[in-house]
Amino acid sequence: MSTTHFIALFLIVCATGAGMIVSTLSPRLRDVMFFMMVVGAALTTKLDVNFFSLEWYRGTTRGVEMTGVDILAMSLLAGCVLNPRYKDSSRIFWPAGLGLLVLYALYCTFSMATSHPKIFGLFELTKVLRGILVFVTAALFVRTRRELAILVFALACAVCLDGATALKQRYMDGMHRVEGTVEDPNSLSMYMCMVSPLFVAAAMANFPRWLQMLCWVSAAAGGLTVLLTISRAGVPIFGMVMMGAALFTVSWKITLKKVIVCALISMMAVVAVYKAWDMLMSRYEQATLEEEYMNKQNEGRGVYFRWAGAIMEDHFWGVGLNNWSWWVSAVYGPRAGFPYRNYEASGMSAGDLDDPSAFYAAPAHNLMALTAGELGVPGVIIFAFVWLRWFWMGGLFLLRRSTDPMLRLGIGLFFCTCGIFLQSVTEWTYRQTPIFITFHILAGVLASLHYHRKKEAKRLRENAEGQGMDDDGVVELEPETPAMAREWR
Repeated sequence: MSTTHFIALFLIVCATGAGMIVSTLSPRLRDVMFFMMVVGAALTTKLDVNFFSLEWYRGTTRGVEMTGVDILAMSLLAGCVLNPRYKDSSRIFWPAGLGLLVLYALYCTFSMATSHPKIFGLFELTKVLRGILVFVTAALFVRTRRELAILVFALACAVCLDGATALKQRYMDGMHRVEGTVEDPNSLSMYMCMVSPLFVAAAMANFPRWLQMLCWVSAAAGGLTVLLTISRAGVPIFGMVMMGAALFTVSWKITLKKVIVCALISMMAVVAVYKAWDMLMSRYEQATLEEEYMNKQNEGRGVYFRWAGAIMEDHFWGVGLNNWSWWVSAVYGPRAGFPYRNYEASGMSAGDLDDPSAFYAAPAHNLMALTAGELGVPGVIIFAFVWLRWFWMGGLFLLRRSTDPMLRLGIGLFFCTCGIFLQSVTEWTYRQTPIFITFHILAGVLASLHYHRKKEAKRLRENAEGQGMDDDGVVELEPETPAMAREWR
């Protein structure tokens, strides 16, 4: 490490210690920390420090990364545990899904320890552990609709910032496919597909009027930004998850107001798609599905499945976490006739980046294919169960027609999960830091809502008095204590 890294490490330790003290002493400042953590997750590419960085490697993680988000998460977690805001609620609990995340992390550790090379697996393992950190932090921080409002407001600010950045990049900088703050068009599209369904649910929940209006603005900004990325998968996926969130959150009773709103939204969508039609068609015409997945002569997305299958035939346990590019460049790419260079044979030096003949394999543009190649059969099974657990938690909220944010935002989070999962069929950028950290924050919030839902159901069963039922027979979850109600107000 350089002197700069030692200075950065010292500042990180000092900032974390100070943050823990402040968070423990002031519950109010935790709100600010959580807001900064959510917004900062979208800006991590500009606020990070990479220790032992190997930028020449074409993997999903290229160093031991630390950001301000990690400092905020550790500080916030300490404050939530040592000095909980709501004294009569549980100090800590085991968030749903945490067990599977820990099992996945343990398997990743095993993969790193038994594979060659190990350094790239270590890089990715640190990111997995950081994901667990923000997952637990978000789950313990969000206890009432008050914290949910902070989450929605923070995501709205992040989306509006990215939307403004995208407009600047397109119309002032002349960028064909905008990158936003995450510095990649497909990653920006995935970010918007991941967070925008939450705005639909929040706009239909019992939040202050100004926050509901901000949600509609943010949803429009998200849709416009996806169009400006010209993402072939992102545009239809965005439409599907937003439509799904609307169908499960909007009352099906037809009114004049709803007809007018639907007509306005449809008209705005048609105008936006019409303006971007030529660019979208040029992207879709670049390659057909047959060329993308069946042609064995080019590096289309289909070749990643064939390489993943070949790897699994040779390595039951996979080639090692984050080692896809290393092994495909050395073995599986050349075996299929692709002229990749071997990292080890080239000396693994940064100077290769200046060599026009340097050509290394990219990560598989499919999350499950990438996981299967790196972690083998057991790893992909564990990872699949992690996703199934998230879908199960969110799916339990789908039939709840209440406007209570503690129920309605669960629906939004379900479709957020659908958005990132569907785009992961054609991308690996789930592992990119802004996407990875933001999604684990959302998953932590979903785990908190799941815990709250189970606790309320248990309380109602014990009371067995039928109180708190709305006209549709759905339980309305009010703040659990007067203290919580005061905080919400």
